[in-house]
Amino acid sequence: MKRISPTVLALAMAAAFPAAAQSNEELLKELRALRDRVGELEKKLAAQPQPAAAPQAGSTPQWGMTPEQARELNRIAVKTEALQDNFADQGFKGLKITGQMDPTWIYNKAQDNASFVFLNNGGARYSYDNSYFGMAVLDFAKETESGTLWKLTLAPERGTGSLINGGSIIHEASVSIPLTDLQTRLWIGQIPDWTGYEITLPAGNKLITHNLLFDFMAPTAYTGAVMDLKSGKWWTRIGLANFNTARETPGNKAPVLIYRVDYSKGEFDGFGFTGLHGKVHNFASDGTYIDGNGDEQAFASAGKNTPINLLEFDAYFIRGDVSLFGQVSYGEQKGAAIFNSDGALRDAQWWGLSGTAAYKFTPRLEGVFRADYVDNKKNGGGLLGYSYDDSLNGIGRGLLADGVTFAKGDSVGANRYALTFGMNYRVDENSTFKLEYRYDGANQPVFLQVKDGSYRKSNQLFGASMLVTF
Repeated sequence: MKRISPTVLALAMAAAFPAAAQSNEELLKELRALRDRVGELEKKLAAQPQPAAAPQAGSTPQWGMTPEQARELNRIAVKTEALQDNFADQGFKGLKITGQMDPTWIYNKAQDNASFVFLNNGGARYSYDNSYFGMAVLDFAKETESGTLWKLTLAPERGTGSLINGGSIIHEASVSIPLTDLQTRLWIGQIPDWTGYEITLPAGNKLITHNLLFDFMAPTAYTGAVMDLKSGKWWTRIGLANFNTARETPGNKAPVLIYRVDYSKGEFDGFGFTGLHGKVHNFASDGTYIDGNGDEQAFASAGKNTPINLLEFDAYFIRGDVSLFGQVSYGEQKGAAIFNSDGALRDAQWWGLSGTAAYKFTPRLEGVFRADYVDNKKNGGGLLGYSYDDSLNGIGRGLLADGVTFAKGDSVGANRYALTFGMNYRVDENSTFKLEYRYDGANQPVFLQVKDGSYRKSNQLFGASMLVTF
């Protein structure tokens, strides 16, 4: 039997302590395996038949290992236990640390802009060409012995906190506490929205930009409490929360009802649906109107939340090289439409469709196509949080060449669509290169051309990013 070198052992043990939590765990497994192997060898040696020769005077029985090797094994056992205790005492047990970043380059024809996009600050506009990409994310997840799941995700400048909580770097901060069992939990804290088939962080999406339903028809994040229930193929989450804010403003006391139900039909497919009902901030009431005397007046409901209803259904099919995703969404908010010029706040109503198909031409190269459509014509338009004309995103009413006259009148909003073609190439286990061409269109001239101040019915975007994860 080969003798274990004390020098090599000492170096290995010395290197293990400053290593990351995952490395310590791997070393523990290797040391336990070594100890088990030595035990097996001892048993095999003991089971071998002994020679019939008579023992000589002063001789001692043969060991499965030499006394020095036995002492060394004991030292390994002691150090292994100490390492395991130290590992737990320092809080590494059950801790997983991951991260991702995706420096991005975007060209927007209408905006006459070509730029690298990475960690641009929270004061920058949110738009389909400037949403959740160009991020740097660090994620800490820990499970305690009692089954409590603790999660903290940091995303400076581009996380949900930068949009809903004054530039906070917190993208998610939540704990999931088991109640009667591990399948019945109380989930509390700041939780990113769960609507649709696309998720917020870049690593979970096949393209760079998000679909129109994600950008303009879905909430950003919730702050509240959720019951999290799993039973067989069903997963249900239902709770009460603040909508897109860490704390409500004075005069607003009622949280919104939120829920999501998922069903994993089989190994390859499933579906889910979400809902939100309650009262949320009405951006239309923040504006002013001109009364019959020609005077500017503030709306009586300024600063008040108004009723809203959001419903969404999504499904997926993933098998072999093919991936298919689909989504339909509906929303309405009382008094939140863009057309309110006579002083009466009108209701906003919208619905949309989105579908994505992807095919892997090789294990590394995948082609992706996405199509989106949003119907937003009622009362001049108006989407979730967008109760005003937005010539960057193509929301609201189109303008003619004079920049004053509405193309279809001031009470008719534009319907929007987007066609996106892309590819992603897996450079290595942790790196993916993404490339994208996107064509956005509308049935009215709603896209401002920065170069000449005109309005057009379409716009084009190119994007490229390198996503790196660990």
